[in-house]
Amino acid sequence: MGLINNSRAKSPWVVHFDCGSCNGCDIEVLACLTPLYDIERFGILNIGNPKHADVLLVTGTVNPRNERVLRNVYEQIPEPKVVVAIGACACTGGVFADCYNVIQGVDKIIPVDVYVPGCAARPEAIIDGVVLGLQKFQEKVEKMNKKAVGN
Repeated sequence: MGLINNSRAKSPWVVHFDCGSCNGCDIEVLACLTPLYDIERFGILNIGNPKHADVLLVTGTVNPRNERVLRNVYEQIPEPKVVVAIGACACTGGVFADCYNVIQGVDKIIPVDVYVPGCAARPEAIIDGVVLGLQKFQEKVEKMNKKAVGN
């Protein structure tokens, strides 16, 4: 499993999940994929299937109607995995935090490794957060490899 996980660390695949937002952060996530920002230079590819993903990018506010879907997407991603919460809504609930149907942050539902604040988060900040997430992913891969060798 070490070779596969090491390969995953060198060319991670990300899946983007929008919990429900104004689409400001979603547009900025898409901007990261354009030639101007070119997130693929880090070996990162955007995919649509969480079963093949390494990194989960979450935008928007979580509410009781989509928390189960978010948890389901998270559980489909194989270990090791990294979650990046993008934007104020994903980090804390944003301007909707005091609404009765808003869960104040993705971390109340699933573990989050990296927070990218902003409304909307800039593409540079998103790329910074994803690269930081990749460092955490590499640490998780090394930890899994040590655990596998130790057995």
